[in-house]
Amino acid sequence: QVQLVESGGGLVQAGGSLRLSCAASGRTDSVFRMGWFRQAPGKEREFLASITRSGSSTYYIDSVKGRFTISRDNAKNTDYLQMNTLKPEDAAVYYCAAGIYVGLGYRESDFKFWGQGTQVTVSS
Repeated sequence: QVQLVESGGGLVQAGGSLRLSCAASGRTDSVFRMGWFRQAPGKEREFLASITRSGSSTYYIDSVKGRFTISRDNAKNTDYLQMNTLKPEDAAVYYCAAGIYVGLGYRESDFKFWGQGTQVTVSS
C-alpha cells in the first residue's frame, strides 16, 4: 500500500501562484508514476499532469501546459505541482495519484493510489 497526502492548497487571487505537495509513504518502491488531477463542483475529475519515477518524463494536458509544472524529489518521496497564473476556472479539489506501472499515465485507471485532495480557490 501507498499513502498519499496532499498539501499546499488555499485561497489565491487570479494571476497568483500556488505549489501543491504530495508526500508518499508506505511501499513507495512500487510506484513508477505520479499524477495530478482535479475536480471542480459538478464536473468529472480531470487529469492535469503526470511524471515518471525518475522525473525524466512529464505529460500535461493542453489547458495547463506552460502554467503548471510537475516535479518530484525522490529523496523526500514528494511530488509537486507548481501552478502559476491561476485563473478562477482552476478552482477545484486537487488530487495526487500514484501508479505502479512504468511510463506516464493520464487516465484514472492508470493510477492505483489516491490522496484525499486539497482545495484550491481562486478569487477573481
